[in-house]
Amino acid sequence: MRFKLHDVQVRRGLSCLADSHVSPAWVGSGIRALTQRGEYLQALHLYTKHDGSSPLWTSVFTFPSLLKACSFLTNLSYGKTIHASVTVLGWRYNPFIATSLVNMYVKCGSLDYAVQVFDGWSHSGVYTSDVTVWNSMIDGYFKFRRFKEGVECFSRMLVLGVRPDAFSLSTVVSVLCKEGNFRREEGKQIHGYMLRNSLDGDSFLKTALIDMYFKFGLPTDAWRVFVEVEDKSNVVLWNVMIAGFGSSGICESSLELYILAKSNSVKLVSTSFTGALGACSRSENSGFGRQIHCDVVKMGFDNDPYVSTSLLSMYSKCGMIGEGETVFSCVIDQRLEIWNAMIAAYVENEYGYSALELYGFMRQKSVLPDSFTLSNVISCCSMLGLYDYGKSVHTELFKRPIQSTPTIESALLTLYSKCGCDNDAYLVFKSMEGKDLVAWGSLISGLCKNGKFKEALEVFGSMKDEDDNLKPDSDVMTSVINACAGLEALRCGLQYHGGMIKTGLVLNVFVGSSLIDLYSKCGLPEMALKVFTSMRPDNIVAWNSMISCYSRNNLPELSIELFNLMLNQGVLPDSLSVTSVLVAISSTASLLSGKSLHGYTLRRNITSDSHLKNALIDMYIKCGFSKYAENIFKKMLHKSVITWNLMIYGYGSHGDCFRALSLFDEMKKAGESPNDVTFLSLISACNHSGLVQEGKNIFEIMKHDYGIEPNIEHYANMVDLLGRAGHLEEAYSFIKGIPIEPDSSMWQCLLSASRTHHNVELGILSAEKLLRMEPERGSTYVQLINLYMEAGLKDEAAKLLGEMKEKGLQKKPGCSSIDVSNRTYVFFSGGSSSPIQAEVFNVLNWLKSNMLDENKST
Repeated sequence: MRFKLHDVQVRRGLSCLADSHVSPAWVGSGIRALTQRGEYLQALHLYTKHDGSSPLWTSVFTFPSLLKACSFLTNLSYGKTIHASVTVLGWRYNPFIATSLVNMYVKCGSLDYAVQVFDGWSHSGVYTSDVTVWNSMIDGYFKFRRFKEGVECFSRMLVLGVRPDAFSLSTVVSVLCKEGNFRREEGKQIHGYMLRNSLDGDSFLKTALIDMYFKFGLPTDAWRVFVEVEDKSNVVLWNVMIAGFGSSGICESSLELYILAKSNSVKLVSTSFTGALGACSRSENSGFGRQIHCDVVKMGFDNDPYVSTSLLSMYSKCGMIGEGETVFSCVIDQRLEIWNAMIAAYVENEYGYSALELYGFMRQKSVLPDSFTLSNVISCCSMLGLYDYGKSVHTELFKRPIQSTPTIESALLTLYSKCGCDNDAYLVFKSMEGKDLVAWGSLISGLCKNGKFKEALEVFGSMKDEDDNLKPDSDVMTSVINACAGLEALRCGLQYHGGMIKTGLVLNVFVGSSLIDLYSKCGLPEMALKVFTSMRPDNIVAWNSMISCYSRNNLPELSIELFNLMLNQGVLPDSLSVTSVLVAISSTASLLSGKSLHGYTLRRNITSDSHLKNALIDMYIKCGFSKYAENIFKKMLHKSVITWNLMIYGYGSHGDCFRALSLFDEMKKAGESPNDVTFLSLISACNHSGLVQEGKNIFEIMKHDYGIEPNIEHYANMVDLLGRAGHLEEAYSFIKGIPIEPDSSMWQCLLSASRTHHNVELGILSAEKLLRMEPERGSTYVQLINLYMEAGLKDEAAKLLGEMKEKGLQKKPGCSSIDVSNRTYVFFSGGSSSPIQAEVFNVLNWLKSNMLDENKST
């Protein structure tokens, strides 16, 4: 009732102001009343109306209200006029007016004028002990991101003996850790000053200190400050602790504090839930996240936009996209933020088409996208390879005044680079005003993804030349090392490796994994192992890279051994781990190990993606169990060209050429286009079954019907097909007629066929070709010597044997292996030191004898 009475009185007073003879007191009171009510424009109009030609009638208490009105209206011109009136009246050193002037100039975007006012006031020596003016100036410096000058102003205040208050200290503390411009020691000095001057009792200050320590990466110090707070009823204090532990990666402590706050009957607010949900997101703790979701519903925060967005993001991080969709559908007031969160969730979980569908529905609802929306949509187009759609989204930046942020520009760079549109990518890159590290990284990454490794390294060199202040981060260096790996540029990679050891980037798991990949491709598994042993032992990415490295470098036993070591150390494998080990098992044809690993994936419910299923098919085929491979193949819903190729190869390698050809027909009916590997597998299948005409037909179909140019392997397989069937002259004519230079594999096939079919002339010709190509290869000499001996040319054989001995050449012995009781025994041609050699040969002789008896009986 009192407020209403006062309001009526004010309105009556304002109505009297129409009279030109009203008193200045009434005018000042009216201006202050209008300002308090937020009617800033009316307050300025009232001042203008009754100011006349002289401001002498205005009270000193009226100017702060007028300057406040100018601040809210950001009317710099009017503010300067009032400043002039203040100067005329001689009140510019009044602390209240000086503070208002500084605030007005800061809020109107004119820091230099604010500095002039402040310097004139502080140098006058009048009221220099008033902390409010100092606070205004310090706050102004910080708002304009001139942190160094703001801290210097704070230091000057202390030197002049002006005692800072809670606002001064909390303002300085809140910016000490921004932009990386200041060290932790300065923050601790501020804390020490507070303790020495008994200023640490303010809970607002304590909260600012806690936040500072978390941002400095000192959670222990933050905890000490928290423990010292006697009155812990302020929810802001708890929220800073919950969010701080979460952002520091100490998610368990963050969630414990959330529980403790509830048990202490702290009245939780929106920020309490968002902080705890952030910790659940980082730790992917969906169980605790569900509990918080229940609390959110119980306390009526389920329609809070910030809480809903955090809930959705938490479910997204935990891969629970269905639960995220439920949260989205239950939000009544669907603001732009919740749409963005749902689109981002789809993109993060690689539901690209769902993200684009939701974006279209959002547009139908007339919800206008912002830069965050468009950056996610463009990233989605990049993921799906939808270049045209992405370009149409790009045009929206020109149709509507959406600010083109570095995030959008980087997303566009990635899109155009990934789609191979280098010109568009460079146009976007050149149009960017400030090329930050993200922009350079996007361009380099896009070029790498498109296989343009040389260009990626050139762009990286330009980045270093253009801006010395840009220090490459882990993402950029990962792309750079990947480019070196793609080019197998070992020397370049070693230089970058050395630089990253100095900067500490080598400890990053993605950088380390890319280094392992580099050394793996360059045939240096020992160097890869050194990188691996320096990395964190609990990261699955590093283990996967090293397992793959051993497989790639023909060290399958070490790959399998490393996988077992990973399991022993409690690191749970993913589908990539299993796929890499299956490649190793395939090369050793160890069926027992392969079946055990297959069973492990089923028991552990490891996501069986297409790569893993393909690896299982390949393993069973190479272990001779095509039936198991066929079962997996039939159950696959999506069969890629790789899957079809594996089965075609499997049937062909086991002598079932007709099944391979039949599967090829099924593949075409399913709408899958064959590639060069498909035809290589088919020709090989015909080769194993001796179907010469069918192999010739496949070779012609590949060229004429599908436009696939044969490579060296196709030609070699055709030579082998013709040679094995005894068509030696045709094979020789085929070699002479191919449009590329024949390699050693073709002549090797012809030499083997010539020996089998006793064609000495072609055999000698093939051997001579091979000796010119590979003069140090002992197996060629052995083949030719055997050919001479079989043809009765003993002198030529003896002469060649002498040459071979003079050069110190010898044929590498062939080997085979067998698994017995989880151990692999290797046997070399010409003898073996295996402890079970005699036992194995006895079993083989027994089997041979049984087969001969079986043949006789039939």
